[in-house]
Amino acid sequence: MLTGGRCQRIMEHADVSVLHFLDGPGHSPPSPRQSVRKNLDFEPLSTTALILEDRPANLPAKPAEEAQKHRQQYEEMVAQAKKRELKEAQKRRKQLEDRCKLEESIGNAAQTWNQEILPNWSAMCTSRRVRELWWQGVPPSVRGKVWSLAVGNELNITHELFNICLARAREKWKSMPTAPPTEPETEDASLSLADREASLELIKLDISRTFPHLCIFQQGGPYYDMLHSILGAYTCYRPDVGYVQGMSFIAAVLILNLDTPDAFIAFANLLNKPCQMAFFRVDHSLMLKYFAAFEVFFEENLPKLFVHFKENNLTPDIYLIDWIFTLYSKSLPLDLACRVWDVFCRDGDEFLFRVALGILRLYEDVLTRMDFIHNAQFLTRLPDHISPDQLFSHIHAVHMTSKNRKWGQVLQALQERNSPVLKR
Repeated sequence: MLTGGRCQRIMEHADVSVLHFLDGPGHSPPSPRQSVRKNLDFEPLSTTALILEDRPANLPAKPAEEAQKHRQQYEEMVAQAKKRELKEAQKRRKQLEDRCKLEESIGNAAQTWNQEILPNWSAMCTSRRVRELWWQGVPPSVRGKVWSLAVGNELNITHELFNICLARAREKWKSMPTAPPTEPETEDASLSLADREASLELIKLDISRTFPHLCIFQQGGPYYDMLHSILGAYTCYRPDVGYVQGMSFIAAVLILNLDTPDAFIAFANLLNKPCQMAFFRVDHSLMLKYFAAFEVFFEENLPKLFVHFKENNLTPDIYLIDWIFTLYSKSLPLDLACRVWDVFCRDGDEFLFRVALGILRLYEDVLTRMDFIHNAQFLTRLPDHISPDQLFSHIHAVHMTSKNRKWGQVLQALQERNSPVLKR
């Protein structure tokens, strides 16, 4: 099928001589193209030629009424092609204008962050104006700096400590067998220190699965060594935790925004937060309490969907584990995941569960029509294209209070009880 622009050019330039030939009985001499065509079997060059060309000599001539009808069809085709091309041009112009506005907005925001906010971080980071700017997304050029400041460095990790841990990891790698690593069969919380450090072997296996579509973290890619270094250094820094699947995505996002030593510092401090530590140490009892707290706000915000999930036995552990383990970096488009990280670095663990409710709220109509299998499939593989503004609008509409209790109060109350169970 011809595109609108190509079709128009063929119609406007290919058949000029044919139009002239049809203008009246006093024919002008045929063009060279027509002379050639008379010596060939009849082969229409296009739908336009088929409409406007006279019939071959061995067939009766077109009646005047048919010729007029064909000319009218031709003019309608030209008009439609021009209309389509004009519409496409207007669409391209609108996209270009929107992109220019976005780039200008990002540039102005970056200037504000660089000149006003970052130099006066302590005084301005909690102001209403900065929080509003923060919610709109931190400009990529200052994102790493903002994340580092927001996460902080309570562990007091230095670049020197990173180098020490990295050196130890390299020594361990040298002493390991050259055979390719295999998948771990089970995760045993009672693993010895040596076994935890042995999880270094799993890092190479996992790196190849980290943002494979970007092709920058796989072996031979520009960020392969950086990702390998951070994960190896962390495994030696926290042998009680070791390497756990999902860490590679968090480290990769940090590498995209920070130098390697600073990315390691942010990585270690992020994973030291209570929620992340509960998940990466596979503390099942504490994980259940986080899920139970989530369900309190799920029922409060989306009662209809909550009942639907309950009737279908779809518990939050089915979809939340992957979202929390990778801080949405694997589940959401990367640019959208970074915007989630912007606010997560500021608001902490609560925001991760607020985002989950925002996603459920965004797709509530779809999810309420699905059964268990399709709900689980949808939530474990979210759509590739999600509007950031739409999602954040739904996140903003989520209320993180239940019976006058905030997230932290609900979670604390659950922690003071014995083992919570997920609502079914």
